[in-house]
Amino acid sequence: MKQIHSYEREQFEKLFRQEKIDRLDDRLIILDAFLQDEAHLTAAELDTLLTPRGYQFGADFITETLELMVRFGFAQKNRFENGHVRYEHRHLGQHHDHMVCTKCGRITEFQNQKMEDLQRQIAVDYGFHMLQHRMEIYGICGACQAERMKQMPLILSKPGEHVVIRELIGGSNSRLRLMSMGLRVGDTVEILTNFGKGQMVVATDSNRFVLGRGLAQKIIVESLATRDGEDRVTSSGH
Repeated sequence: MKQIHSYEREQFEKLFRQEKIDRLDDRLIILDAFLQDEAHLTAAELDTLLTPRGYQFGADFITETLELMVRFGFAQKNRFENGHVRYEHRHLGQHHDHMVCTKCGRITEFQNQKMEDLQRQIAVDYGFHMLQHRMEIYGICGACQAERMKQMPLILSKPGEHVVIRELIGGSNSRLRLMSMGLRVGDTVEILTNFGKGQMVVATDSNRFVLGRGLAQKIIVESLATRDGEDRVTSSGH
């Protein structure tokens, strides 16, 4: 990996000199920090990495350098679900996809040749010439699943998650209101929206329900992902 980084640094310096890009020495320092980390970084995060080393270039200059790195093919720009622009090292001749944890934000890279072959075949079947593609899978990583409570208030569930209602708590009025809406213990519910404030929207069967946060706090659920994980562990144990 160090050899690859050294070679790319030489290319970077050659191209930037050729294009007469200013402040080359400063940009090389930013490149070195970027390549050493090999993560999906925002400009602010890269600035945070450089500060303890005694460099204070400012977010604007770092962003400008990262955009130049994208322009010249040294970096790739991603905007995941949370909207933050992140940059990653672009390895020539390699492709990978991403799994993004919606709880902790961890980004996991993965490669699957069977999936790549299938995507190319689908493009051929539709008479489509594929130039590039990307896949982003959003969910909850294994570490976060292990930390989660087995049962939790509905308010803590994430968009896209499927949960089973285990209990309706609170006063009789709250329970009657939920039951009159059509939500009952044992129902499987899909989380459509939950922005961390205001109302959330869930669905069961073909019905959508808008719930205030106070009411959603009274619905105790179990994530199907947690239960499926336990089932797999039990099966492998046998």
